[in-house]
Amino acid sequence: MKKISNLFISVSLAASMALTGCASQNASDTKATVAPVAKQEKVKVRMAYWNKEDSVKSLLDLIKQKLPNIELEYQFIDNKQFDNIVATQLAAQSGPDIISVSPPTSAKYAKLGYLADLTSLADRYNEAGKNVYTTDGKLYALPGISWFEGIFYNKEIFDKLGLKPPTTFDEELKLHELLKKSGVKPQAMGAKSWEPMMKSSMGFVMNDFLSKPENKTFDVQYGLGQKTLEGNWNSALEKWTELIKQGYITQDMLGVDYDQALDEFATGKAAMWESGPWAMEAIKKKNPNIKVDMFPFYGSTPGAGWLIGGPGAGFAANSKSKNADAVKQVLDLISTPEGQKAFWNDNKGGSSYLKGVEFEMPSEYESVKATFKAGNVYAPWNNWGENAQSIIEDYGKHFQELLGGKSDISQSLKATDKKTAELVKK
Repeated sequence: MKKISNLFISVSLAASMALTGCASQNASDTKATVAPVAKQEKVKVRMAYWNKEDSVKSLLDLIKQKLPNIELEYQFIDNKQFDNIVATQLAAQSGPDIISVSPPTSAKYAKLGYLADLTSLADRYNEAGKNVYTTDGKLYALPGISWFEGIFYNKEIFDKLGLKPPTTFDEELKLHELLKKSGVKPQAMGAKSWEPMMKSSMGFVMNDFLSKPENKTFDVQYGLGQKTLEGNWNSALEKWTELIKQGYITQDMLGVDYDQALDEFATGKAAMWESGPWAMEAIKKKNPNIKVDMFPFYGSTPGAGWLIGGPGAGFAANSKSKNADAVKQVLDLISTPEGQKAFWNDNKGGSSYLKGVEFEMPSEYESVKATFKAGNVYAPWNNWGENAQSIIEDYGKHFQELLGGKSDISQSLKATDKKTAELVKK
């Protein structure tokens, strides 16, 4: 409105001059000069995320459309380096204006004073989403679309071989063997990263240990240093290692990264792959005709199974941002049904924690509907406190060593417990 008002005043002034004393002058003398209106510069806002830009493309397009006064710079930082890079920048009172954070990282950064208080937006979100991003009664990050991770499978390969999704871990082992005997690689895994081994093993633990009523508070107690993994998770994990012992998760996978594993699955070189909705667009870009479904992690007994997951990556605001007002505009837009729909569009399968917003589950997740109905979506480390990110990374690396034959279950768990104890004491 400022531009329009300035122009209106200038034109009105010129007209007034012409009418009150310039009528007898030559046309060249009566022309009023209208000063050019300065173009308003866009406010630059930088957003950092560990997922690639195509995972938020629709959201970025919406921000560009709805907030033309803001130029959003998207910065992808690989997950291996994300926390180190961002933490270093925040400590120097710089860094991105909008930061993607996990629940543990949100708690850690909030206590260090790195994040702005977003409590004014808290009432828009459901308790299940915002509680993991709340520290000392204040909301420090907006819960993103819920994430979940299970095991994708190629329906055409399964149908061709007359195979069905498993309902127990033993059935899953038999499924791997049948695929292997048929000349098909059972599953792809990018074990070059510590995450797949961490999530695969915990998927079994959720079924055979954490889901038991007597272990309901185990994760909270573990995060406080009151429990240990050693002596509690051993039995479940020994069973899980059958995937390694029987040659389905192999040492060569330690040299395979995420993109390579995705390619193996998308091109039909592997029948299964552990991942989540964020990968679906990339899978279909590589193979538009692929037909996939997903089944959950299973345990020793039949049941609905479990998915690794919970509230998605939170959007937090840098407390030292020089563009706080613009940041608030972006976060306010994200906290609308339209903003949630745009974010979900590239993460189909997840759900929104914004009150009153629901999305239909795509057909690619037909075989996990019962898992969702049972409410079996959980990430153990979300209850491990502010040290969780460091702990799960340490855990995952020890399990990479286990896959490489350099340690066993007990050694891996003891090493992780040691790390946890050190962090809790700080």
